[in-house]
Amino acid sequence: MSNSVDMPNVPAMAVGEFVSALSGMYGRAVEGGVPFAALPSVMLWGPPGVGKSQGVRQIASALQARTGRRAAVTDVRLLLFNPIDLRGIPVPNEDRTLAVWLKPQVFDMDPSDDVVNILLLDEISAAPPTVQAAAYQITLDRTCGEHRLPDNCIVIAAGNRVSDRSTAYRMPKALANRLLHIDVRADFASWRAWAVRAGVNDKVVAYLAFRSDRLSAFDAAADDLAFPTPRSWEMAAAVIDGLGGDVDAAYPLVSGVIGAGAASELRTWARVYAGLPDIGDVFAGKATKVPKKADALYALVSAMTARARTVKDDLEAIERSIRYAGKLPADFSVLLMKDYLNLEPGYRDKLMRVPAFLQWVDEKGAVLDAGY
Repeated sequence: MSNSVDMPNVPAMAVGEFVSALSGMYGRAVEGGVPFAALPSVMLWGPPGVGKSQGVRQIASALQARTGRRAAVTDVRLLLFNPIDLRGIPVPNEDRTLAVWLKPQVFDMDPSDDVVNILLLDEISAAPPTVQAAAYQITLDRTCGEHRLPDNCIVIAAGNRVSDRSTAYRMPKALANRLLHIDVRADFASWRAWAVRAGVNDKVVAYLAFRSDRLSAFDAAADDLAFPTPRSWEMAAAVIDGLGGDVDAAYPLVSGVIGAGAASELRTWARVYAGLPDIGDVFAGKATKVPKKADALYALVSAMTARARTVKDDLEAIERSIRYAGKLPADFSVLLMKDYLNLEPGYRDKLMRVPAFLQWVDEKGAVLDAGY
C-alpha cells in the first residue's frame, strides 16, 4: 500500500487490499455490535474498469462468510439518476393538506438483523451536481429528504478521479473531510486471486501472468475506446468462453473490448497451449513432460488451475496434479499452489487432507505469501 501520484495524501490499495481492510472493519463492527452509522462512509477513487464495484461485491461475500448474515448489494449508477429518483415522488396525504414523499426503491432494503445491506453509490463523481447533492446527503447523514437508510446498511461511494479525464466533478473539501478515501490501483496478484475463484478463462489469466503489465493500460490522454483494464479483460474472457475457448475465433470481438494490440498479443501468445502436456493426463498421473519456456509454464499453471476448479472435490486427482507440480520450477510450483488455495474459501482445509500437499508445504511452504 502506498500513496499515488494522482492522490498523494490518500492510501493507494489494490482491490484485494481494500476488500480485506473494509470487510475486516465491517466484520468486527458486526461482531462487536458497533452500528454502521458510527463508521465513516467510504469513497473509492480510481480509473475506469479498475475493479471498484467488483471489490464491493467481494466485500459482501466476505461479510456473508464471516458473519453468517445474508449480504445484499444495492448498486445505484448515479450517472443514470435524476434527483427525484433518490428523493422520491411527492404525493398528497390522505386529507390532501400536505405532500408526502413516496419512498424510492433505493431505500427498499431488508432491515432484519440477519442481513447486511451495502448501498453502492457508483459513478458519484460523474453525476450531475443536483444528483450529487442528494447522494452526498446519503453518504453523510444516511438520509435523503424524509427517507432514512436502515441501521444494517453500509454506504460506499465510487467514482473516477478528475485526472482520469472521464466526466468528473471535484468534490467539495467540506464533504471530502467527512469520508474515508481509498485510491484503487490495478494489481495483478489481487486480480488473479479473484479470477481463479471466479473461473475467468485460463488463457486470459495465463497471458496476464506472463504480461502482468498489460492488466491495465488506461491512458487518460489517449482517445482509445477499447483498452485493457481489469473489467475489460473479464469481458474479453467471457467472449472467449462464449466461443468455446477459441481465442482465434474470438479475436475480432475481443479486439473491440481490449483493443486490437492487446488482442493480437493474446492471440499469438495463446498458441503456446498447443505444446502443453495433456491436462487430463496430468490429473490422471500419466504426464511426465514438463515445459521449459516461461510462457508455456505460465500457460500450464493456468490450465491446471482451470482443471482443478472442475475436480476440486476429487482429492485423488488433486493429489496426482500436486505430485506433477513438484517437477515444475519452484516459482511456478508456488504460483500453482496459491491458485489452488484460491479455488474456493477454506480450500486449504481440504488440501491439508492431501498427502502430496503436506509434503509440498514441508518442502516449499515457507515461500507462500503471508495468509496462506
